[in-house]
Amino acid sequence: MKPNSDTLYRSDIKSLPLIANGKVRDIYSIDDQYMLIVTTDRLSAFDVILPDPIPGKGRILTEVSNFWFERCENIIPNHLTGIAVRDVIKENDQIEVLEPRSIVVRKLKALPVEAVIRGYLIGSGWKDYQASGSVCGINLPAGLQQAEKLPEAIFTPATKADVGEHDENIDFTKTVDLLGQDLAEQVRDVSLKIYTQAAQYALERNIIIADTKFEFGVDENNKLVLIDEILTPDSSRFWPMESYKIGTSPPSFDKQYIRDYLETLDWDKTAPGPSLPEDVIKNTAAKYEEARDKLVTN
Repeated sequence: MKPNSDTLYRSDIKSLPLIANGKVRDIYSIDDQYMLIVTTDRLSAFDVILPDPIPGKGRILTEVSNFWFERCENIIPNHLTGIAVRDVIKENDQIEVLEPRSIVVRKLKALPVEAVIRGYLIGSGWKDYQASGSVCGINLPAGLQQAEKLPEAIFTPATKADVGEHDENIDFTKTVDLLGQDLAEQVRDVSLKIYTQAAQYALERNIIIADTKFEFGVDENNKLVLIDEILTPDSSRFWPMESYKIGTSPPSFDKQYIRDYLETLDWDKTAPGPSLPEDVIKNTAAKYEEARDKLVTN
């Protein structure tokens, strides 16, 4: 697919040193303090980067993340700097495509744990519960059904895997081993607070945030900072309220639609990923846009 202002599979900024190409984001160094994060239109599913971009996805993820970063500033500082993208790159011919999907952020020490918050019983949490009656070591009441709202949201962290590898669910004890008691408790408590407030906001807009994940870093003073993305259709499971039903896996605004399609294929969930039909690409793009419109523009 030819790059245009609404499609970017991989960025190519010659004027800045490349730090990493992630599953979705390309990261460049600006100087000792700052870096540029470009959110592309790549999509990963089952930890495999698929070959086809979802037009507009990176722009939408950036817009949604920036909305939530601003909304959650009263809870925790984030990595945004306010520095304009056009002030740090020299490729003027790329400004149109890069500016809507890029942010200049502080360089921080990323924590090796993803903070996963579950408010509803679905996905790997549902499978874990069926097998053990618990999720990530947290015992839950008997008799819960698929997609049922939990008595209270739970913190179920995971270790962050390299590209192509699978994240691994861990319990809170392991989190303490990795982060230390104080930092582990901070990450848990802040994550639950962000989720609780965001879930209430989303409900008022007829969206259920079933689960989500946050990533954190620490600054030079070991102060906790929210990084990466926040409460996007890539990092969260969004359900439309009108089609939510306990006992089934509800349709969603997020990339679960892609996962459901891929489950119908004879594919072993290892790279390379399969190409996507045009209608699946268009439907996925539309779901991302609808989630953005409901959350950000209402």
